[in-house]
Amino acid sequence: MDEFTEKTRKPKGKRKTQDPCEVCFLHKNLCICEFIPTLNLRSKLSLVVHVKELKRTTNTGTLATKALLNSEIFIRGKMNEPLDLTSQLTENYHHVLFYPSDGAIALDEAFVKQSSLPINLIVPDGNWRQASKVHYRHQELKNLPRVMIKTANSESHHLRAETTEFGMATLQAIAHAFGFMEGEAVKDELLKLYKLKLSRTLKGRGVVQI
Repeated sequence: MDEFTEKTRKPKGKRKTQDPCEVCFLHKNLCICEFIPTLNLRSKLSLVVHVKELKRTTNTGTLATKALLNSEIFIRGKMNEPLDLTSQLTENYHHVLFYPSDGAIALDEAFVKQSSLPINLIVPDGNWRQASKVHYRHQELKNLPRVMIKTANSESHHLRAETTEFGMATLQAIAHAFGFMEGEAVKDELLKLYKLKLSRTLKGRGVVQI
């Protein structure tokens, strides 16, 4: 979810981007699409995004799917269109739900080494309330291991307001996860993309350049 590891609140009075790029959601003169890396990896990203989150210009989860070729987007929350992920739980992957619930396991090198299969990282994306419903409304996911990144966010600037030191944007959290799953070089590529998104978003708001 955006502001992924802990609950966050939406800042008041934020201006909505007019006529944004349909891919990176930035104003077209700040577009970062040419800088999106192409990463073809064994590990898979399955982004389960709430339909309302698709309209938010601060969303970063969908940006992750543009960089990761082995990824899919599944949209939930559509009226009269229930989402069932059962067919995605194939034997080709070690499926895990990336969600910081009570009892979630740290996603780290030790966890990754437990299975010889590549990981399918299933990531709920939306605000806290939307994302928190995924792990109990989708019963097909109830027996999957739940994992989280147990690393504090040391960044001084954020796309959305943070209430704890552990709050991360979805792309940030995915970058850290794929760092353990695929190596530091992958993590660095994804974090570079996130920081560019953050920098140009803040520039568009006229707040600060970083």
